[in-house]
Amino acid sequence: MALADNAGCAKPSEDNPFPDIIELNVGGQVYITRHPTLVSVPGSLLWEMFTQKNVRSLARDSKGRFFVDRDGFLFRYILDYMRDQQLVLPEHFPERSRLQREAEYFMLPELVKMLAPKLSKQNSLGDDPCQSDPEELSPGADPARALSSAGAALPSAGGPGGGGTGTAGAVGTDGRRAGFITIGYRGSYTLGRDSQTDAKFRRVARIMVCGKTSLAKEVFGDTLNESRDPDRPPERYTSRYYLKFTFLEQAFDKLADAGFHMVACNSTGTCAFAHDQTDDRIWTSYTEYVFYRE
Repeated sequence: MALADNAGCAKPSEDNPFPDIIELNVGGQVYITRHPTLVSVPGSLLWEMFTQKNVRSLARDSKGRFFVDRDGFLFRYILDYMRDQQLVLPEHFPERSRLQREAEYFMLPELVKMLAPKLSKQNSLGDDPCQSDPEELSPGADPARALSSAGAALPSAGGPGGGGTGTAGAVGTDGRRAGFITIGYRGSYTLGRDSQTDAKFRRVARIMVCGKTSLAKEVFGDTLNESRDPDRPPERYTSRYYLKFTFLEQAFDKLADAGFHMVACNSTGTCAFAHDQTDDRIWTSYTEYVFYRE
């Protein structure tokens, strides 16, 4: 709700013609914030708007609020960044490319860098590196990783009933328990003209694993990254694990070797233009596959 006539706000002075509390109308969404927040990043568009002396030159709506003709929903993240220069987004945020465009408009170069689609660096966070372009990799590109993956798969291929991968002998034929495991991933791919041959297909940031801890460790073994939920008891459920590799087919192979079958899947997606000057489009999707073992 808008504040009537900026009631309770500090009065403007000759040095600063703006009140301490400022109301903004961004694309029809009303925001109320402090003047120091709007000028916290020198050189930004908001800094230029709210450090000038001529207040009358700024656009206002019918209720006197400063008006900015941009995406009102995405501006909440711009304003959050202006408060402490940190980027905090929902775990599966589908509007990343559009938010990057907003950051460019508001002249926030550091935020633009944070939003740049360098997924392999952004999502590592000190953990094992997670390759974001599986289609560009070959078995010879990383011999140590290839040998490790091959060694983890051998016990499951020769084990009775295909039980367990990653750690040999972790599960016997009489010890397998029923349960669900959900595999989820946020991926993107770029499509342009028909003549384009260098489009990036299915860039996978990371593969998330949801389910009972004991089942996840049984199936994925050493390829399971537990750093986000390291102390979860075996019989508890978690949705914070993810895999150290980004090959969906490799995850499917491990689940199949452990006796799991896919019972459901769902996906959502959005599309945005990669650049204003081209017809290239970036499709972003979030997909989940549900596996069950009797």
